[in-house]
Amino acid sequence: MTARQGQGTPAGGPAAPALSQGAPALEIRHLTGGYSRKKPVLHDISFTVRAGEMVGLIGLNGAGKSTVIRHVLGLMTPHTGEVRVAGVTLQEDRERYRQSCAYVPEQPLLLPHLTVREHLRLTASAYGLDRQEAARRAEELAAAFRMTEALDALPDTLSKGMKQKAMLMSALLAAPPLLIVDEPLLGLDPLAIRSLMETLDRARRAGSAILLSSHILPALERRADRLVVLHRGRIIAGGTPEEIKRQAGGDGAEREMTLDDAFERLVLEAEPHWTEESGRG
Repeated sequence: MTARQGQGTPAGGPAAPALSQGAPALEIRHLTGGYSRKKPVLHDISFTVRAGEMVGLIGLNGAGKSTVIRHVLGLMTPHTGEVRVAGVTLQEDRERYRQSCAYVPEQPLLLPHLTVREHLRLTASAYGLDRQEAARRAEELAAAFRMTEALDALPDTLSKGMKQKAMLMSALLAAPPLLIVDEPLLGLDPLAIRSLMETLDRARRAGSAILLSSHILPALERRADRLVVLHRGRIIAGGTPEEIKRQAGGDGAEREMTLDDAFERLVLEAEPHWTEESGRG
């Protein structure tokens, strides 16, 4: 699902806008938010995702990853702080904000009466893409995801992994400044995971900014430019995969520390601090 489709954008709208000069594709500044002002889920979150950059958002279940994504999509209003997409907040320019991002949820959401090809055509129409160019790119994406034979299939005939591929193809076809992908690797076979990460790499090299939430840390260790580690609604570490390992104490004799090892250590070390802070307040 693209952000525009998710909001019921009519067909024939303008193409996604280019980024303002020097503006990050996504900028989150001092975001505190959640479902209740009395008990926020997120606490003073700040990070950016720039054009041509893949940033991994990692954390345990309940860490606040989905709440961050909901705020970015404009589905929740910050208690304090702000979220900017393509240089604007949702309140400043709703249309530009919506046009500038595409979202792929964890659970595939497809219209039951449309084939995969028709979903791609719908995306092209919603983003105002040239019809012939969109058709060419759709064929390329289908080949990359090994979905050529499924282009004219209806969703009910597809496996979960194939439905996820169809969602990703629609988002990549739109090629907005910001692509938000939530747990894209679940339900995909190993070859599809490799194809997905290679396709995301191509989108990044073409200038898209990618925010990728995932529990599959080895893939992020190899591909992500930077990582944001969330725990109980707070950022406990951030930087390149190697910087994350150093922050977890992976120097010297522990040069072979994996990202999984570093993540586990950071979370365990954060627990006493979080418990102490909670007790104060």
